[in-house]
Amino acid sequence: MHKHRLSIPPLAALTAFEAAARHGSFTKAAEELNLTQGAVSRQVALIEGQLGLKLFERVRQRVTLTPAGAAYAADIRDSLRQLSAATINAMAFRGTGGVLNLAILPTFGTRWLIPRLPGFFQAYPGVTVNFATRLVPFDFKPEGLDAAIHFGDPVWPGARLHRLMGEVIVPVASPEMIARFHLREPADLLSVPLLQQATRPHAWKNWLQAQGLPTESAVMGPRFEQFAMVAQAACAGLGAAIVPHFLVEDEIRSGALAVPFERPFMSSEAYYLVYPEEKAERPAVLAFRDWLLAQCARPDM
Repeated sequence: MHKHRLSIPPLAALTAFEAAARHGSFTKAAEELNLTQGAVSRQVALIEGQLGLKLFERVRQRVTLTPAGAAYAADIRDSLRQLSAATINAMAFRGTGGVLNLAILPTFGTRWLIPRLPGFFQAYPGVTVNFATRLVPFDFKPEGLDAAIHFGDPVWPGARLHRLMGEVIVPVASPEMIARFHLREPADLLSVPLLQQATRPHAWKNWLQAQGLPTESAVMGPRFEQFAMVAQAACAGLGAAIVPHFLVEDEIRSGALAVPFERPFMSSEAYYLVYPEEKAERPAVLAFRDWLLAQCARPDM
């Protein structure tokens, strides 16, 4: 005895329906798909007959989605996008191309990764990289992402992690603030507003403890979401910041920020490349992994 199997409308019909729903017009959908207006109308009618639902209200020369049609169009649009992405990724196995949907930490991405990417695209010209910003770990599957740059501990269920680099944390402030508060030794920072970075809530506390100083003021300053905002606030003289040295090299080089005293602190956490097990053999993921690990192994890192 055969189980009942749901009959899914043909892909051509679903594509015609999605285009008509997006344009609010059978004629414009036909132009996009290089079909006749009658062909689009027949494809939509085929789906309506199969579902037993009206997807459009037809009034004179205009068509508008019914509530059922609007809901179906939204779901179909996501499905067609996934089918397109799956096809592109499958085709990538023919060579070294493909699409890499990468989640990056914003300041790491803009300050460290993106300036180096021309070398990646030169080595792998067939790969397209799409960027998304994620500050905390997430579930890869519903997000539609292939890999991520993660800072923290090497823990991410169902994924492979490759350590990229650690980071040295240093206190920085504007030269004007260093002069105004006479910042000559770590204890002098206890009288200065300490700028906070939201995803590193213990940064000041860990650094102060390492210097043998009290930590009551460790979380008392203005709070910012990203390192770039913290660095800008420090440049503007709003307070002192505790930041990874490699992310503020430009500001230090230009004189906008300075390290008032050499008390570097090695973070116990590190940067990792992360990707789910099911993406481990994709050419674009492998290409990016190999290139990124080679960048992080360079002597100047």
